[in-house]
Amino acid sequence: MGVGGEAAAADAAAMSAPAAEEAGKDGAEGWLVPVRLNKYVVLIWVLCAACVWALMHHYFHNAAISKAEEGLVSMCEERARMLQDQFAVSVNHVHALAILVATFHYEKQPPALDQDTFAEYTARTSFERPLLSGVAYAQRVVHADRESFERQQGWIIKTMKHEPSPVQDEYAPVIYSQETISYIEGLDMMSGEEDRENILRSRASGKAVLTRPFRLMSNHLGVVLTFPVYVHDLRPDAKVEDRVAATAGYLGGAFDVESLVENLLKQLAGNQELVVNVYDVTNNSNPLVMYGSEVPLGNPSPSHTSMLDFGDPYRKHHMICRYRNKPHVPWSAISTPCGVFVIFMLVGYILFAAWSHYDKVKEDCRKMEELKKQAEAADVAKSQFLATVSHEIRTPMNGVLGMLDMLLDTDLKSTQRDYAQTAQVCGKALISLINEVLDRAKIEAGKLDLESVPFDLRSILDDVISLFSSKSRDKGIELAVYVSERVPEILLGDPGRFRQIITNLVGNSVKFTERGHIFVQVHLADHSNLATEAKVEPVANGMNGHKDETTAVATGVSRNTLSGFEAADSRNNWENFKLLLSYEKNEMPYESVSDKVTLVVSVEDTGIGIPLDAQGKVFTPFMQADSSTSRTYGGTGIGLSISKCLVEIMGGQINFVSRPHVGSTFTFTAVLQKCDRSTISDSKPVMLHPLPSNFKGLSALLVDRRPVRSTVTKYHLQRLGITSEVVTTIESALGVLSGRNGHSLASMKLPCMLLIESDSWSSRMDVSLRSRLLEVKQNGHTPVLPKIILLAAAESDKLKANYAVDSVITKPLKASTLAACLFQALGITQTQPSQEKRDSSGSLRGLLLGKNILVVDDNKVNLRVAAGTLKKFGAKVECVDSGKDALALLQIPYKFDLCLMDIQMPEMDGFEATRHIRAMEAKVNEQADAGDNSEVDGATRAAKWHLPVLAMTADVIQATHEECTKCGMDGYVTKPFEEKQLFQAVQKFS
Repeated sequence: MGVGGEAAAADAAAMSAPAAEEAGKDGAEGWLVPVRLNKYVVLIWVLCAACVWALMHHYFHNAAISKAEEGLVSMCEERARMLQDQFAVSVNHVHALAILVATFHYEKQPPALDQDTFAEYTARTSFERPLLSGVAYAQRVVHADRESFERQQGWIIKTMKHEPSPVQDEYAPVIYSQETISYIEGLDMMSGEEDRENILRSRASGKAVLTRPFRLMSNHLGVVLTFPVYVHDLRPDAKVEDRVAATAGYLGGAFDVESLVENLLKQLAGNQELVVNVYDVTNNSNPLVMYGSEVPLGNPSPSHTSMLDFGDPYRKHHMICRYRNKPHVPWSAISTPCGVFVIFMLVGYILFAAWSHYDKVKEDCRKMEELKKQAEAADVAKSQFLATVSHEIRTPMNGVLGMLDMLLDTDLKSTQRDYAQTAQVCGKALISLINEVLDRAKIEAGKLDLESVPFDLRSILDDVISLFSSKSRDKGIELAVYVSERVPEILLGDPGRFRQIITNLVGNSVKFTERGHIFVQVHLADHSNLATEAKVEPVANGMNGHKDETTAVATGVSRNTLSGFEAADSRNNWENFKLLLSYEKNEMPYESVSDKVTLVVSVEDTGIGIPLDAQGKVFTPFMQADSSTSRTYGGTGIGLSISKCLVEIMGGQINFVSRPHVGSTFTFTAVLQKCDRSTISDSKPVMLHPLPSNFKGLSALLVDRRPVRSTVTKYHLQRLGITSEVVTTIESALGVLSGRNGHSLASMKLPCMLLIESDSWSSRMDVSLRSRLLEVKQNGHTPVLPKIILLAAAESDKLKANYAVDSVITKPLKASTLAACLFQALGITQTQPSQEKRDSSGSLRGLLLGKNILVVDDNKVNLRVAAGTLKKFGAKVECVDSGKDALALLQIPYKFDLCLMDIQMPEMDGFEATRHIRAMEAKVNEQADAGDNSEVDGATRAAKWHLPVLAMTADVIQATHEECTKCGMDGYVTKPFEEKQLFQAVQKFS
């Protein structure tokens, strides 16, 4: 969205605020409705909890009763089965006795059985019939045989009342009896109505039959068991007539049912809990008790009825079991429902409290919603402000950088080219500072994405050094960079964001350092001992030996650092640095199968340091160490916070070690990817700053008494292909050249240059050094005198005038500056332009060569810059300064291959002009599809017309990109032009 679009959005947000407030009031009234229902909700909740309690209690109670009933059924069925089995045993014994009578009384002639034998046998076998009080045998006698029977027995057949039996069809007098019931001998069993009925049923069925219950002489309830005795065996399916005809008599006995049940229950456990009743239910309306007390059958307590089968098909019996006491309600049926009820009450209380609190915060939510609306409107206003500021600054910077770029394409001296490049780098740094504010907004919105393109890390560090070289020279501080040889030449990542982190850290160091040095190191994480955890350095007697933190550090203290000043992090010492150098010489080779490379970057300075109480907030946005920092040193306080966010996005971490009045060392890690030159595609060109190859094979002798500084100088010489040897004094250098005192040049060629650090040089050495070098030459030790080059942080022209040297190289060192100075000092001709530079722009030239491009911009300088940039790559460019003039030239059929359109122009901006272009194309394409030949010719209808239109804008926010796409533009390029971005935008239409 452009500035106008964002302003409209802000107005719309402001206009919608009253409506939102009114809607919020209506919502607040709606929220109050449930509050009035709170008391009803509470009552319903309590009732629901009570219902749950009742249901759970009922469930647990019924479960306990059901379990008790199951136990009752099991015990009752068990007792009924055992009672039947015991009764069947007694019936079997009576049946066996009947067979005995039939065998020995009727089948033996004469009979082998008499009263004495029967009495003795039954007495001796009574233990097998413990529940029978006595057994007796009654013979069947018909009326015709009564007299002979009575004469034979010697007694008269009597009734139960001991009276002579009246005349009947047949009689059943007892002839044999157990001794215990001998008093019934001679009694007619058929004289009693019920006995007669049982006898008749017994002989007809052939089974044992029972009488109704009655009291025995033992006062127990019992029944009389009657079993028929046949003269011969009958088939099971014999008819009644056959059974009656074969009947010889009847065997009977009194059965003690009460004793049987009592003995049975004593054998089983749990009888104390049960009440057992046995009934004769032949007459359902009047059941007869055989065992137990009279208990109404309709007793409400749990009970179970088990049917009994005693073998009599006529009589029916059953057993009723019930618990002696009503089953108790289990404790779980009370405790569990009560616990659930309490939980319900607690949950209800919590919900009620939460609901009440929710009602209270409703109004706060409504107010927060209003504040959110206002914040969104403020965010739109901030975006508008950022877009305006970005555009207003980028527009003139486009002209500055564009003209510098065009200047660099002309023939310049080496020094002039270096100055122009430095100015260009400074301009790009200013653009990056503008981007910091925009980056902070993107980070907060979570919309910051990283690129993944090939880049040269060492070139980026050279650019950063160039950016701050002037300030470091003005302050007289050492500014140096060192990259380990093990770090790959080309890496895959986001070079812009990596440069931004280094720039922020080095910029802060330059800002807060007045003496000493700033040293940037890059190593592989596997070889570096530079940790990213915070470390507190112990200081005796205060800071750096001073009890007062405000006391300045003595500059006379010499240490093995870049400048000789003490560093904050004791791990950055010469011993550790030598260890890292040994790793580079393959003493500990770096082997990694992964394509990931983790770099450790440290930026060390000897500045004012960070106060201890402020070290916890250095990464907080817009925060500085104290209130005087911004007044003294300037700055916004967002650089470190942005750097921290960028490092974390790169998969690393950042921290620092700082000591007040000693300095600070910031260390961060970054995870990048390896990238070989062979894998670099044209779609992702790597932006390299190729170094000249003219110096390969040369050698130099370096005089420097500080080992760290000499290592940095050797690093830059090595990048140019120059081998070097280090000595600490000029005397040692002369000794090396002359081969005296054990010095030799066996490891290197004769040096063509003598590089001397300024602190090893004095004006008294001018004449003596020259004369001694002449002596060395005359003695034949060196055929050509080496060039004397002084390394100093001061201006080179002044030093060269004061000292008798061939050249002065001004620090900070970087490969391109060093190469330019050596070209002049050694008199080597530089090839311009280099082959590498031509190759780097070849892909873009291939896209634009011979293309007709229309550039539309109301700014004359921007037109010149855009035209010059495009013509440099072989394009044919035509320029207009308004949207209306562009529409006049853009008529179908087009004569242009591409249009670069500025967004903000008077009368008609780029958005409106693009919409007109797309509307015209749509109309012509529609007519072509309809075959309308009246308005368009055949050439016009040959293809669908679509002119690629790229926006030229100084706005870099996301809203501008979205607006460009919405109006029909095919992409955009930001001002100032960058070759890489222009290539990426144009290649889609090639």
